[in-house]
Amino acid sequence: MRVASALTVAVLIGSAVEGRQVKLDVAMANPYLVADKKQVTYMKIGLTGFEFEDVAKRTPVNIAIVLDRSSSMSGEKMEKAKQAAIMAVDRLGEDDIVSVIAYNHGVSVLVPATKATHRGNIQDGIRKLRATGTTALFAGVSKGAAEIRKFLDRNRVNRVILLSDGLANVGPQTPGELGELGSALIKQGISVSTIGLGDGYNEDLMAELALRSDGNHAFAQTPAQLAKIFNYEFGDVLSVVAQEVVVTIDCEPGIRPVRVLGRKADISGQRVVATLNQLYSRQEKFVLLEVETPPRPHNDVLDIGKVEITYANMETKTTDELTSAVAVRFTKSEEEVALQVDRLVMVSCVGLIAADRNKRALALRDQGDVEAARRMLISNGEYLSVNASSLESPDLDQQAGWNNDDAINLDAGKWKIQRKKMRAYQYEMDNQLMNSSR
Repeated sequence: MRVASALTVAVLIGSAVEGRQVKLDVAMANPYLVADKKQVTYMKIGLTGFEFEDVAKRTPVNIAIVLDRSSSMSGEKMEKAKQAAIMAVDRLGEDDIVSVIAYNHGVSVLVPATKATHRGNIQDGIRKLRATGTTALFAGVSKGAAEIRKFLDRNRVNRVILLSDGLANVGPQTPGELGELGSALIKQGISVSTIGLGDGYNEDLMAELALRSDGNHAFAQTPAQLAKIFNYEFGDVLSVVAQEVVVTIDCEPGIRPVRVLGRKADISGQRVVATLNQLYSRQEKFVLLEVETPPRPHNDVLDIGKVEITYANMETKTTDELTSAVAVRFTKSEEEVALQVDRLVMVSCVGLIAADRNKRALALRDQGDVEAARRMLISNGEYLSVNASSLESPDLDQQAGWNNDDAINLDAGKWKIQRKKMRAYQYEMDNQLMNSSR
């Protein structure tokens, strides 16, 4: 018996429109716990987007493509950026809205927000881009958001896609200031995805802007990678099945919510609330909650908590609600505890714990303690390898390889690029993105 299994009940709020729903799966890393002992375990709330049967009926998008055209973008960078943007526009349909903004020390709207019915004119606007001047990144994103607002609609996917290769040096230019911009935009229903190109941009700024607005963040080491990254980004944007996702966990009395791994969440007493801006078709995103359980006798069953999910269903245009609950059983047998471990939940736990250790290693390297950072990364690689073997996980094995690669590239000559790889990896792990650029 899998004690952690629970019936997921789906209820439509409002109009009783028939349609598919997001799949909710709530499970414990340890459905069985050792009796008579206080301990920590993990609850995973997994959400998987349904698949659109008719691609033509996908959610329409409202996209602003914001391109850096400062002098550092001249040559191959600009040509590859234009090619990637032109290719991405080809994927849009007649109900989609697109705008194109270019910025250097100032901002120009190359293509005002318009329906993508005349893709040729939009692409011609992109082809006219020339690189010169400095980098007013904040102003570029703000202008992109202004174009989005012209057709802002909760039944569309509203997204700014930002590409930059340099430091913001005109106007607001710190991670905190750009993060605040991201926080303000997500409250309006606008997310920002950021693509950093080469070794000259501020990865903390770009990642914070994406994180605070619940967008994506990617690192393109070379201009040749831009087409692939734009393709991934538009693949995500064009497959959104749910928006405004709110995950509420009410822990039972005696259960202490400790922390949420990877994601930001509000913990107030027994209640935990996390939000996800969007969920893509066939993609799983999850919230991983660490909880502390009290000691209980052998064979006792303990309710851990109730889960409620609300989201805007982009197919039915209704607000859907899903609920579930989960419990664990206590046993004197440590062997039984080990046998009942949920392998898939544990893989998620190990991956996020390792990503957090990778962040700590990066902080040590920033402080100048190269050897301490190297030791932590090597240790993290070993932790991942051991768990990859016991959990039979190729993903954890791949993470181990990334950590080992990080450990041998911490010296000054390699650090600028390696740091960007590490920040992108950490972002992808925390946000369960599947399009790693490493």
